Amino acid sequence: MTAERSVLLVTHTGRENAVLAAQLAGTKLLAAGLAVRLPSTDARDLPLDGATVVPAGPGAAEGCELVVVLGGDGTLLRGAELARGSGAALLGVNLGHVGFLAEAEEEDLTAVVDRLVAREYTVEERMTLDAIVLRDGVEIASNWAVNDASVEKISRERMIEVVVEVDGRPLSRWGCDGVVCATPTGSTAYAFSAGGPVVWPQVEALLLVPLSAHALFSKAIVVAPTSVLAVELGASQGNEAVLWCDGRRMVELSVGDRLEVRRGALPLKLARLHQLPFTDRLVRKFDLPVEGWRGRRSRP
Repeated sequence: MTAERSVLLVTHTGRENAVLAAQLAGTKLLAAGLAVRLPSTDARDLPLDGATVVPAGPGAAEGCELVVVLGGDGTLLRGAELARGSGAALLGVNLGHVGFLAEAEEEDLTAVVDRLVAREYTVEERMTLDAIVLRDGVEIASNWAVNDASVEKISRERMIEVVVEVDGRPLSRWGCDGVVCATPTGSTAYAFSAGGPVVWPQVEALLLVPLSAHALFSKAIVVAPTSVLAVELGASQGNEAVLWCDGRRMVELSVGDRLEVRRGALPLKLARLHQLPFTDRLVRKFDLPVEGWRGRRSRP
């Protein structure tokens, strides 16, 4: 007897087009014989006959083949939270602006569902980050991120003082607005906005990007995936800050606290329908000008 295939449907229910798209996708999946789950937070605004409502937390995607996300990058990150640890891959349909992690656009929805039902997709793994906060040598918080873990100042009127460390050795001290530690996936998110480099997802590395640092040496750096990055808050009064993981989960930091960031133990799994080169994805998502390109010419 064939085991039942299950899909968790995660939707930006604040958008009418996303709700309609989710109803269409869910109806087609159910008609094809797949079980559809809805997180309880979505089900209130997403009526879908035949779907199973599950608590919106750890375990929501347990046993699911895929987590199908309809929305923008924020909804995709919420889907990643629900998929974490379940073994389910994330498949995003972009209904937002950029949707860099998404695999398809809204107009492709019917074809996406058909290919999902036929199992015509591959799964790739992306690095994540694990972040811990130490206070007087004792771990007080732990978190994780798909894109980035950022230390940011609280007070608008003042900078924070930090010392940055790589693999147990001090790199530099900065007065700054904060520091972003990112994955290659996150290199096109906050780190990109802060002036960091774009890193191809096939490259395994960690990025560190200072935010508005008042220093001569304040360039973004790229280190090995085995490296450990650390950010220590200086001991001066008023040096409080916050740690944001993917801009979704926050930890308050106090003077003297230490953040350590390393490669995540659990990678993110992304379902792919197309083997689109990352260069083409950059051009499409950022609408980059490529007019005049002739390509490689064959020799006579």
